[in-house]
Amino acid sequence: MIHGVLIDLEGVLYVGGYPLPGAREALLSLRAAGIPVRFVTNSSRTTRGAIIDRLARMGLDVSIEHLFTPVVAARNYLAERKLTPHLLVHSNIRGEFADLLGSPPGAVLLGDAGSAFDYEALNQCFRLLLDGMPLLAMGSNRYFRDDGELSLDIGPFVAALEYAAELEAVVLGKPASDFFLAAVDSLELPPQDVIMIGDDAEMDVRGALAAGLRGVLVRTGKYRSGDEAKVEPHGGRVFDDLDAAVDYIL
Repeated sequence: MIHGVLIDLEGVLYVGGYPLPGAREALLSLRAAGIPVRFVTNSSRTTRGAIIDRLARMGLDVSIEHLFTPVVAARNYLAERKLTPHLLVHSNIRGEFADLLGSPPGAVLLGDAGSAFDYEALNQCFRLLLDGMPLLAMGSNRYFRDDGELSLDIGPFVAALEYAAELEAVVLGKPASDFFLAAVDSLELPPQDVIMIGDDAEMDVRGALAAGLRGVLVRTGKYRSGDEAKVEPHGGRVFDDLDAAVDYIL
């Protein structure tokens, strides 16, 4: 039996500023059935509050305590270990780490920095890594859909620094098991009773399966033809959209 659901945001609930057909109804159906839902995103360009506000403008009612983001995970990781970060992140979220900044830094933290991913900034991170600092990454996604086009996400830049500095990053968002399990723990359910619904075959579905959850890929958002082969051999299921996935759950 499936007793809890994790849902990705962009590409599953909405695209751009518009909810996908059937998304609101699917959430209402889960709530009516008494199945608790948590929302997990690898978005590291905006704060949790801003995400909630954006969802509300689309008529999607999500509680802030039910939203799990790599920004929150990164902040908790740094605070628990008393690490001062050197940031290469989007300007929208720098304020989330303001009280943790100082000199000298103790870790390099990467988010989806957008146009701030330039040679000088990456080279500065590289030199700090050579000095022995750990690399913390708010995800490892290869790409995302932006205004109808696929764009590079954080993953290629993380991979470049890993290769150059000959180290492995600590990933604080999807597909890290700890990220999924934090959301599962909030449901007070065992992982095998929880299903993850996402549009990214590797980060959403295979990441969830590796953490002991069930996984569903939807053919919306960043889905590309042939992604079925990345999840079905590993036990994941594939449906056309969130509404169809919720029908299966119910």
